[in-house]
Amino acid sequence: MSIHNIHIAFIGAGNMAEALIKGLLDAHITSSDKLIAADVNHARLTWLAEEYAITPALSNTDAVGRAEMIVLAVKPQHILQVLAECAPSARTTQTFVSIAAGITLSRLEAALPPRTAVIRAMPNTPALVQRGVTAIARGTYAHDTDFHRARDLFLAVGKVLELPESLMDAVTAVSGSGPAYVFYLMEAMIAAATTHGLSLTDAHTLVVETVRGAGELAARFHEDPRELRRRVTSPGGTTEAAIRALDARKVKDALVAAIAAAANRSRELGA
Repeated sequence: MSIHNIHIAFIGAGNMAEALIKGLLDAHITSSDKLIAADVNHARLTWLAEEYAITPALSNTDAVGRAEMIVLAVKPQHILQVLAECAPSARTTQTFVSIAAGITLSRLEAALPPRTAVIRAMPNTPALVQRGVTAIARGTYAHDTDFHRARDLFLAVGKVLELPESLMDAVTAVSGSGPAYVFYLMEAMIAAATTHGLSLTDAHTLVVETVRGAGELAARFHEDPRELRRRVTSPGGTTEAAIRALDARKVKDALVAAIAAAANRSRELGA
C-alpha cells in the first residue's frame, strides 16, 4: 500500500473522517500512530482520538505540518477558510484530498501554494460499514504517487473509480446523495407495511433485509437492474401491480428530477 508508511492528517473529524480512520485501521493499512486529526469541535476530536488512539492536532496548521497526506473532510461552505489556515504549512511534497461536494480542483489549487497536488473525491456514507464507493479526480499537479495515495485511502472503505472532474457533480448526485434516496424509499416501505398490519419492528426487518438482499443480487450477478426486476415481475402478479402504480405516478421521472436537482446544487456549491 502506498500509504502504509506516511502520516495522514484529517482536517475535520466528522462521520466520513471516522469512517476512513476506522477503515484504514481495520484493514491494517496503517497504524494509529500515523493518523492525525483536527477539528473545531474539541469534544468530538477528543473522543475520536481516544476511540482510535490517533493523534489530536492543536490546529489545522499543526495537523498539516505533521503529515504527507491531508484529507479535507469539512463542509463545502468552510473549505476556503480551512485552506487559508492550511496553506502556510503546505508543502509541494504533500497530497491534499478534498471530499467537499462541489468544490472544484481549480478552486482548491488556487487556495494552496503553487504546484500543490490535489485530488478531489466523492465518497458516500456506506463507507461507514466498508461498503462505500468513491470517485476520484486528479488535479493539474497530482502525479501517480498522489493518485495511488488517494486510491488506497478510499479502498479501505469500499470501491474506487477514477473519473474526469467534469463528471463529479453527477457522481455527487447519484452516489454521494444516493444512500438518502434508498433510505427515503425504505421509509415509505416501512410506513406502508405498518398500515397493512405489520409491527414497526417486523416492518423494519423486512425492509432492511430486502434492500440488503436486492443490492447483493445486483452486485453479484452484474446484470441490468431492469432484467433483475423483470425476473420478479410475473404477468398479472402482485409485483406487476405495484410497478404499474409506480409508473402511473411517474416515480421514475421524479427520481431522475431529484438527481438533476442534486447535480445542480453541487454545481452551485462549486460556484
